[in-house]
Amino acid sequence: MNGQSSSTPKDGEYLNFLQEVLLAVHNSNGDPIIVHTILQANLAKLDLHLADVLKIWATEKLAEAQPDQSLFDIGTNIFTFCNLLLDFVLGNRADNIEIIIAGYEIALTAFNRQDFPDSWGKVQTYLGNAYKSRIHGEYANNLEIAIAYSQEALTECTRDRFPQIWALSQHHLGNAYYERIRGERAENIETAIVCYQEALKEYTRNANPYRWSVILKDMGAAYSDRILGERADNLEAAISYYQESLTECTRERFPQDWAATQINLGNAYSNRIRGEEAENIEAAISCYEEALKESSRDRNPLFWGWIHMSLAKAYNERIRGEQADNLEKAIACGRKALEECTRDRFPRHWAMIQNNLGIAYSNRIFGEHAENLETAIACYQESLEERTRECLPYDWARTQNSLGSTYSKHPQ
Repeated sequence: MNGQSSSTPKDGEYLNFLQEVLLAVHNSNGDPIIVHTILQANLAKLDLHLADVLKIWATEKLAEAQPDQSLFDIGTNIFTFCNLLLDFVLGNRADNIEIIIAGYEIALTAFNRQDFPDSWGKVQTYLGNAYKSRIHGEYANNLEIAIAYSQEALTECTRDRFPQIWALSQHHLGNAYYERIRGERAENIETAIVCYQEALKEYTRNANPYRWSVILKDMGAAYSDRILGERADNLEAAISYYQESLTECTRERFPQDWAATQINLGNAYSNRIRGEEAENIEAAISCYEEALKESSRDRNPLFWGWIHMSLAKAYNERIRGEQADNLEKAIACGRKALEECTRDRFPRHWAMIQNNLGIAYSNRIFGEHAENLETAIACYQESLEERTRECLPYDWARTQNSLGSTYSKHPQ
């Protein structure tokens, strides 16, 4: 396959699209509006076949290219295309990430370590970030690959040579350790916190206010799940980090990150130990409703689904209001969340929603008791399809416990 012909008509269509979008990346200097418009018009071609076409075409192009600048230009265009695809919210998320990984791997061959050490290191850490988000393959293994790539980036991009890439790699490494399944969970979270603290040495509020606010958000997530230390203290620290992040990450300047931080802040209030429980849950619901202001389904279906997932959990646990009404709201929100958080796109979130729906149905007041319990059991069993003992042992145990409790209430 080359720029003039292809082995099949299908390959030709994909190649034409690939060349169109890469030319747009080059001519527009990576303008997201221009590139995303082309992507939206070609959603059907954002699939695994495009990843194969990209590999073949780029390999041939790089073999034909002159050293140094030509290689660098091809690698830069592909790298920029992948970054823009990463921010693209439409299409099949799992396939998009496979295309991104293929592109980063190609870019890595264009940026050899000796001639372009900073670009080489940057692609390494972006590859790590892509594997952290990967849906295909075993999640635990993807995270190990993510960690390896970020660690490899740090072997070249030290703080004294390339401080910004070093800080970015520390940030990505922290995110991978925060999500890590293998190893001791407590140790992984502590490692994540150390990585975030390292990154903040370069990403100060004055030097890079956006990245500073994002790392504070991630620090809040780490403290929300921290095992070492007092649970109550950790949650207070998490809330403080989120609130501080929001002082820079405002709705006007960074609406999507603002919405994400509102979701996380709501989650922290939902789990808070100090303060009155009823007030904490109301604060959580308020945060989720704030996030919805920037996360309509047509504009950001992913966030829309995540927020309804969180609202379902909050209404499950709500103290104020009528319990029967709260449970109906929890079920409605959970059902809405499943419309976007499908199993093929977001398997872990899908499993969490199924688990929370099981809780709501097992406690439901409206409807026929036995039917509600049957629905709850089915939801828990669905959840366990993804919450396996090997991959998510803690979540697996919680769902098994809830399933057992529901069976005990079922009329035989």
